[in-house]
Amino acid sequence: MKFMKKDKDKNSIKKKTVHLTKAVLESILVYAQYLHPREGILLLRGKVKKNFILVEEVVIPPQAVHGKNFSAFPMFMLPMDPTIIGAAHSHPSGVLKPSTEDLNNFYGKIMVIVGYPYTPQNVAVFDREGKILKHEVIP
Repeated sequence: MKFMKKDKDKNSIKKKTVHLTKAVLESILVYAQYLHPREGILLLRGKVKKNFILVEEVVIPPQAVHGKNFSAFPMFMLPMDPTIIGAAHSHPSGVLKPSTEDLNNFYGKIMVIVGYPYTPQNVAVFDREGKILKHEVIP
């Protein structure tokens, strides 16, 4: 039984804390403000460790499209890059919850959603199942 529990914890990100650098959070928020009222989308580059996920950079996806109720990019245009650990996008409506469409197009291990008015208090991080993850901003 202990082996099964250890294996389950090892593969689960539910207990992990997501650490966003201050520069990453500011970049996501400024990008969302710039594109408002359209949705913006960014890729997240970082590292996945045993007890936490560290997001160190944002990357603008190639040929990204930004609309009033959607943002997208052609996944086949992305290079094979194991450091891309998720995506961030804005919700101009202010809703900090992933839609069914968001979950169906989930990319990587985490999804960061920033909602209007795009302040640090309007940020949420989710796993592939749409469950909220604890996050912290670090220098």
